[in-house]
Amino acid sequence: MNLSSPLRSAGAVSLALVCSTLTLGAALTPSPALANGAAFYTAELAAPAAERTKIISGVAWQCEGTSCAAAKSNSRPMVVCQRVVRELGEVTGFSAKGKALDAEDLARCNDR
Repeated sequence: MNLSSPLRSAGAVSLALVCSTLTLGAALTPSPALANGAAFYTAELAAPAAERTKIISGVAWQCEGTSCAAAKSNSRPMVVCQRVVRELGEVTGFSAKGKALDAEDLARCNDR
C-alpha cells in the first residue's frame, strides 16, 4: 500500500527547491556590513580603483573611488595590505578592525 501521492511528492520537491534557492541566494548576497562601514579591513588608495569589486586572495574587496573595504580573512593585516598593494596599487591608509597601520608599517606595506 502506497500512502504517498504523486502530487504530495511533487509538492515536497518543489518546497525543497525553493528553500535551497533562498538559502543559496542569502549566502551569495553581499554583506550589508561592508556598505555600512563595518568592514574589517579598509584601504585608502593613492589612485581610484579600476574595478568596483576585486577578489584578492579569496576576499571580496568593494571599492568606490579611492576607498575600499573587505570582510575579515585569515591573514595578518600586513599580509593583506601587501596583497592589496600588489592588486590595486599604492595605499595611503590601511586599517584592520579599526586599527590603522602606522607610517612605518604603511611604508613597509607599499614596498611589497
